[in-house]
Amino acid sequence: EVQMVESGGGFVQAGESLTLSCTFSGYTPSGRCMGWFRQPQGKEHERVAAFYSGGGGISYYADSVKGRFTISRDNAKNTVYLIMNSLKPEDTAMYYCAAGTGFGAPCDSDSSAYAYWGQGTQVTVSS
Repeated sequence: EVQMVESGGGFVQAGESLTLSCTFSGYTPSGRCMGWFRQPQGKEHERVAAFYSGGGGISYYADSVKGRFTISRDNAKNTVYLIMNSLKPEDTAMYYCAAGTGFGAPCDSDSSAYAYWGQGTQVTVSS
């Protein structure tokens, strides 16, 4: 059974930083994509970042977070991180960790390509 647990969300002021963590079990990330999605209240899921573990590792970012967010993975801890700097009020959302079942790059930006999801962690950025 695949389990994914996010943590690290919270309430911050604009310009501050947060690091989200996603610890997973029962899942083999080798050659697959893992990503972070967010869903503002009343809106659709948006993929903010993804990481493909093959080919030395390839990262993908939404234009809205490029240069501010970084996705990384600690293989020894089975944990994926989303390091978020220079947070803006528009980053406010529920953030989800997701894992795909297919193999190969590029990492799909559609949430339907990811079979496993965590429960989410809320990030709120005030202006």
